[in-house]
Amino acid sequence: MPAYAIGRLQSKDWSWLKEYGPVTGALIEKHGGRYLARGGEMQTLEGEEELPDAYVVLEFPSMEAARAWYADPEYQPMIDLRRANSEIEFVLLDGMPTG
Repeated sequence: MPAYAIGRLQSKDWSWLKEYGPVTGALIEKHGGRYLARGGEMQTLEGEEELPDAYVVLEFPSMEAARAWYADPEYQPMIDLRRANSEIEFVLLDGMPTG
C-alpha cells in the first residue's frame, strides 16, 4: 500500500535548495519514492489558514519505505540544512488500498 509524505513549508531563503534538491531527490528515488507535487500554484478552497510558501507531496511504495528514506543517514544533513532555512510541518499518511 502506498504512503505519502506531505510537507507544508515556509522558507526564509530558498538558496539552500541548490544543495538540498539533488541530494534529496536521489535519496527519495533510492527508497522507491517520487515527487507528486512540489511548489506550484496554490488556491484555498475552504478554510481560513494562510497558504504556506510551498507544499510537497511524496509517494513511497509503503510506510516502511517512507520511514527508511526519512531515517537514511545520508538524509540527516539535508534535514539539518532544511531546518536551518525553513519551517516545515511534515506528516506520513498511509494510502488507501486499491481494489
